[in-house]
Amino acid sequence: MMINVITTVDSREILEKIGRLLLEKRLVACLQIIGPIRSAYWWKGQLEEAEEWIGIMKTRRELYVDVEKEIRALHPYEVPQIEAIEAVSVLPAYQRWLVDETYRG
Repeated sequence: MMINVITTVDSREILEKIGRLLLEKRLVACLQIIGPIRSAYWWKGQLEEAEEWIGIMKTRRELYVDVEKEIRALHPYEVPQIEAIEAVSVLPAYQRWLVDETYRG
């Protein structure tokens, strides 16, 4: 099953570094970068605002634990957003491509 793993970070360069590592390790088939965006959130009792970048990574559900581990190792936030959203429907050819490009080797 295909999932989209999403994370946010305050630097495009850090997100590119995370994505490149995951791509090189074949843990994800694709990284999409969106941003900059403006985020507002509560942190330690204070309302904060920040410029961030969103990374959406395409992978297989069974690789999520490894993807999360790699993101956490490079992520600068104390509590990073790392979440997976299952793709309900996927074009079969896209699903095959994703499986072919993500493997443990």
